[in-house]
Amino acid sequence: MTTRARTRVAVIGGGQSGEHDVSLASAASVVAALRTGRHAATYDVVPLTIDRDGTWRDAGDRPIGLVGAVHVLRSCDVVLPVVHGPRGEDGTLAALCDLAQVPYVGSGVAAGALAMDKWATKLVAEAVGIRTAPGVLLTRAGAASYVLDHPVVVKPVAAGSSQGVALVRTAAELGPALDAAFAHDDRVLVEDVVVGREIDLAVVATGPDGRERLVSPALEIEVDGFFDFDAKYGGGARFTVPAALAPADRAALEAAALATYEALGCRGVARVDFFLTADGPVLNEVNTMPGFTATSQVPRMFAAAGLDHPDLLDLLVRDALGSSTSVAA
Repeated sequence: MTTRARTRVAVIGGGQSGEHDVSLASAASVVAALRTGRHAATYDVVPLTIDRDGTWRDAGDRPIGLVGAVHVLRSCDVVLPVVHGPRGEDGTLAALCDLAQVPYVGSGVAAGALAMDKWATKLVAEAVGIRTAPGVLLTRAGAASYVLDHPVVVKPVAAGSSQGVALVRTAAELGPALDAAFAHDDRVLVEDVVVGREIDLAVVATGPDGRERLVSPALEIEVDGFFDFDAKYGGGARFTVPAALAPADRAALEAAALATYEALGCRGVARVDFFLTADGPVLNEVNTMPGFTATSQVPRMFAAAGLDHPDLLDLLVRDALGSSTSVAA
């Protein structure tokens, strides 16, 4: 633990993925919560931004380059990298922090890379008995040979915020959907449509050595139509937390979320997304650095359990530093 009067926290936002603007909103919310909330006297917050072209900027919006950014990071006690998507939560920033020898909130290199890769996540989940939607992996070279014979969901293997994701019902829709997905990634996942309720849970590693697990109340997503980028951020989705679940369904979802979190080797916080079908949970995807505004899904879930946005951030930062002090929820 730091010997400074206040803990110096670097908060990184932006990034080079399609989730740049979402990340900026998350980072701004995190900075505000740590600077002005009940924990303001505890933290000295140092914002850093990564432009779309990869340029690092300091709190004064001055370009400082990667060398300057590493210097700032090493002057901090802990890093909170709120950068979503590729070149962020995919292990890239975790690797940078590891090399700079600075503690950070969130999953390590391997877990971030695995969870960002939806195909690899499916393989890991199925290996520990978690059901996923039947699907195939397509590359640009092999996509022309794929024949559509039933409705599917087309999505980039490594992208977030439902970007490049499309529901395909007819052969005429397949080509444009593949083009949109390949615009985000060189590999595309084509999955069967799963009929079920969309239920998300979040898991946090906490306690001594991060060995304890805190599972959030479940959140249900309801939307008229398809849960794409516009529905997610345009206000078209309805979030209900805690979701109305039978005890057996809640237990099955929590067990599946924990098993997935452990199998991927996650740390810090991760959101685990499911479809709840008549036959039980089906894993959709895992986000190792989900949205972090006060109204994002993960803060909403923990707020429903009495752990509000500032306290959740405080818990994550202190656990990244190895603190065993618990937060009273």
